[in-house]
Amino acid sequence: MRIIKFEHACFVVEDDGKSLVVDPGAYTTDFVVPDNVAAVVVTHNHADHLNTDLLEKIVEKNRDAVIVGHQETLGNLSGYKLQTVAPNEGIDIGGFKLEFFGGQHATIDPAIPVIANLGVMINGRLYYPGDSFTLPERPVEILALPVAAPWMKLSEAVSFIKEVKPQLAFPTHDAVLSDFGKGLPDNLVPSLTKDLGIKYQRLTEPLEI
Repeated sequence: MRIIKFEHACFVVEDDGKSLVVDPGAYTTDFVVPDNVAAVVVTHNHADHLNTDLLEKIVEKNRDAVIVGHQETLGNLSGYKLQTVAPNEGIDIGGFKLEFFGGQHATIDPAIPVIANLGVMINGRLYYPGDSFTLPERPVEILALPVAAPWMKLSEAVSFIKEVKPQLAFPTHDAVLSDFGKGLPDNLVPSLTKDLGIKYQRLTEPLEI
C-alpha cells in the first residue's frame, strides 16, 4: 500500500494497481489526478474537502470512479456515480475495504450548524477522522492526524493521537498554516508522544507501507 499526501486534507492510497482519493478540496492546489481511481471518499461537504472542479478532473480521467460519502455530503452532487454510506457501515469497492465512523463534524461555533462528517478506516490500516476527533474503537496502524483548523486546538490533536496510539501518524488539514507554522505541530506532537513509541512523519514523498 502506498500513500501520497497532497496539500491540506487530500491524500491518495494506492493498492494493487488501484487508487483511492480522499477529500480533494479547494485548498489542495498541487493535486495530480491518479490513474485507475476506484473511488473518491469525501468526509464532508466543506469546500476544503470537496471541490467539484477536482472531482470533474478525476472523473474525466477515471469514468468508473465512484464518489463515496454521507447522504448529506453527496446530496447536491449530480452526474457522478455516487454511493452513500453511514456511520458503523463498511463497504468493499475497487479492492479497498472502507469502514465509516462518527457522523458529525466537530463544532466550530455554536452559531454554525453542525454538518455530517465521517471518519474512514482504509483496508483496516489507515484511519482518517475527517473534521473530527472521532475514535474508531479499534487498533490503528497509520493515522492521518488533523493538526490545524478553526474547529480544534493542538492539545486536542495531541490527546487524540495519545488515545489512538497509532504506529505512524502523519499531519493533515494544515493548509491554514504557513510553512513556518507547520513546524509547531511537527515539533510539538512528537515531543509530547515520544514515550508512546509513535512515529510522526510529514509526508513530503510517497510512503510505502
